[in-house]
Amino acid sequence: MNKSFIALTLGAATLATAAFFPTDDSGAVPPPGPGPIATPEPLPIIAPPAQTAAPRIEVVFALDTTGSMSGLLQGAKDKIWSIASSMAQAEPAPEIRMGLVAYRDRGDAYVTRHVDLSTDLDSVYAELMELRAEGGGDHHEAVNQALNEAVEQMSWSADGDVYRVVFLVGDAPPHMDYAGEAQYPQILERANARGIVVNAIQCGTHGVTTRTWRHIANLSQGEFLQVEQNGSAIAVATPFDEKLASLSSALDETRVFFGDEETMARLEKKDAATSKLKAAAPTAVLARRAAFNASASGAANLAGKDDLVAAVEAGRVDLDSVEADMLPAPLRAMDAEARKRYVTEQSAARAALKSEISELAEARDAFIARELEAEGGDAASFGARIYDTVRRQAAEVGLEYDAAARH
Repeated sequence: MNKSFIALTLGAATLATAAFFPTDDSGAVPPPGPGPIATPEPLPIIAPPAQTAAPRIEVVFALDTTGSMSGLLQGAKDKIWSIASSMAQAEPAPEIRMGLVAYRDRGDAYVTRHVDLSTDLDSVYAELMELRAEGGGDHHEAVNQALNEAVEQMSWSADGDVYRVVFLVGDAPPHMDYAGEAQYPQILERANARGIVVNAIQCGTHGVTTRTWRHIANLSQGEFLQVEQNGSAIAVATPFDEKLASLSSALDETRVFFGDEETMARLEKKDAATSKLKAAAPTAVLARRAAFNASASGAANLAGKDDLVAAVEAGRVDLDSVEADMLPAPLRAMDAEARKRYVTEQSAARAALKSEISELAEARDAFIARELEAEGGDAASFGARIYDTVRRQAAEVGLEYDAAARH
């Protein structure tokens, strides 16, 4: 194995959706009718394996991926690292877990696809990159199924200082005529019981969707937000992007993953997700990923618990006690002193790279702020609306944000 194998990355999951909303001649939305409600057996709420003092943010994006959503979907791909980086700027720095539920409707290529909550944002992003806006057509989508899966089939943590939130993003109301399907009022009752806030982001101005999205937000103590059909994103290229993307790759090279055969096989899959991200993501996206990975919140995505450098730095692992067959091949061939020297060198290189990335990211943010000010700002954009909502709601678990830090 060579050094590229040592620099393995982090891992992933899958994606999800279904529901109809009739109106009378006046356009009013009647309440959902009676009928059997099939509620699948929920997955258990799972606390993260290691308890930490840091507050956590757990956010699931339930995204309509039908044909009319192409502009917003592309904007979400471009902005997901900006959103993560903005969330990471809280005091104290939170642990961030993200998940996805992509939905269409019955008769489309899929109804739902989902990726479970994870600190491995590389793998979540790799799945997001695969999504295409296709299908739909009757202007009612599988919103109920998407919401149900977001609430019941994600590994939400059970303990206290956690901001749990779903952002429902779409432009069409739910089917309410699918027999035996759980409907959003009952789903949101269960979300409330679990401490999960649901915010509804409408793309466009369709009247029935507006009323339904407002109702969803009201039932879950969430917020109703409205953006243009394309998400109103303003793309700003900066003179810092290329360098930051390069530094991001160099930072990845400081990882030294270790573990048993099963762990290393899992890390190879994660490595494939990161390689795919680097090959296909725009330079500006890679620049923002660099900023996130250099932050305290980004440590789990950068290295995670299977990185020897981070484990030794934190005192979780005594290098002398690690069995040789748990190490990558290049370290197995070294004696104890050479291994210590190598890990120390990687640790120093990582610290230097993080410092340089942080300085450049700050300059990049200042550049973008000036450009956006010249363009009239981006307060109405998809990313800015999400950040402002997180800033207000996460205060309940003790997270404090700078109102302007959202680039």
